[in-house]
Amino acid sequence: MRRLILRSFIALSFGLIASLSASIPAHAQGAKGPSGLPLPRFVSLKSKKVNIRIGPSTDYAVSWMYMKSGTPMEIIQEYENWRRVRDADGTEGWVNQALLSGERTAVAAPWMRGKGKDIYVNMRRDPQNSAPVVAKLEPGVVFKIDECNGDWCRAEASGTEGWIAQAEVWGAYPGEAFK
Repeated sequence: MRRLILRSFIALSFGLIASLSASIPAHAQGAKGPSGLPLPRFVSLKSKKVNIRIGPSTDYAVSWMYMKSGTPMEIIQEYENWRRVRDADGTEGWVNQALLSGERTAVAAPWMRGKGKDIYVNMRRDPQNSAPVVAKLEPGVVFKIDECNGDWCRAEASGTEGWIAQAEVWGAYPGEAFK
């Protein structure tokens, strides 16, 4: 009984810390986690089956299970070899770092899902609004991103490559540039 109460207290404490830290824009501050890597940051799921737990240990219950590798996640907290992650829908939980990959993936405008059947995210041949559209992605589609320049992300979805406006991507921060 005492162990259960202690676990509940620890889970509550981690939840409180995470909710407080989530309200602070850590990306803008350049915060670093114990790993020395920036917090928050985007990664993807390495495995096909990944359990998300309510706390940073296998002793904690599984709250969610992901069944697809490559799903983008945002790391918002670190504790030893555990990472508190958030998905594009806002679901949060803890996952072992061994199940995460540094490969960047993203979701096409998840906030637009269910807004209508004729809403698409345009993938363009070049990083400019006047460039020809090479593909139309439905909101919620997951794709790989190779680089972002702060305004556009070079993407690959189902064998098609092109550029997507960074404002229509969940998986890269506004203004973030990387190769």
